[in-house]
Amino acid sequence: MSQTTPRCLSPTSQASGGLLKMLATQIRTEFLSNWRVPEFLIGVAAIPVMLFMMFGLPNARVTFPDGTTVGALMMASFSAYGLLSLVIFSFGVDIANERGRGWLRLVRATPMPGWTYFVGKLAMSLLFASLILLVLFAAAALFAGVRLPPMRWLATFGTLLVGGLSLSTLGFALGYLARPRAASTLGNLIYLPLSFASGFFFPLGQLPEFLRTLAPYLPTYHYGRLVWGAVGSPEAVGLFTGLAPTEPWLHTLWLAGSFVVFGALALWGYRRDQGQEGV
Repeated sequence: MSQTTPRCLSPTSQASGGLLKMLATQIRTEFLSNWRVPEFLIGVAAIPVMLFMMFGLPNARVTFPDGTTVGALMMASFSAYGLLSLVIFSFGVDIANERGRGWLRLVRATPMPGWTYFVGKLAMSLLFASLILLVLFAAAALFAGVRLPPMRWLATFGTLLVGGLSLSTLGFALGYLARPRAASTLGNLIYLPLSFASGFFFPLGQLPEFLRTLAPYLPTYHYGRLVWGAVGSPEAVGLFTGLAPTEPWLHTLWLAGSFVVFGALALWGYRRDQGQEGV
């Protein structure tokens, strides 16, 4: 009669399993801590839909020659606005507040690697970002009659998520550079003007000339151009924005550069924060 020898996991396998368990716990904690706050849910999901209803519905069924509607492009605008809000408040304001409460100091004192904290926030934001997009897409289809080919829906969804992640370092930089008590005010001072000047509320062609001149220097403008390009043709986007068509690679480079610059600022702020705690 043969006897089965118990299989022993290697130390590396045990460590990997422990890290995955800690990461899963961190993601679950981040998700539940925000899910249980009604104000957060209203802010990230309901407000973009309300703004779309207010600003997007009046001309939603106006159609460009390629078949793209104003409603579809306004849906993209307020989706980008919603994800920018999520980035600023989930990363920026939340991290600043947790710094102020000493939570990050406690995290560093635990066996949990520091990267799991940031990955947990990224994963939580992806979940809520998907919720925002699904709710807004459904509202646009139901109330504004937005219809897109399946691949256009997928391209728009993917561009919004990837572009939102590229702006995540802006939120991290705010979280580590802002004083905890000022973070919420600074967050509003950042994302509202950025959204307006980038053409999320009104097409860029309707904005004052100085804002049209400023817009190409804002990362959110390039985010918007990529998202609009995922929805409609260059001609439709040009008619909607009132600007000349541009190449997608230019906007991609701008977002990549912004990711690196704000990431460097966030890293500097993170190290400065660690140094201050060590004093």
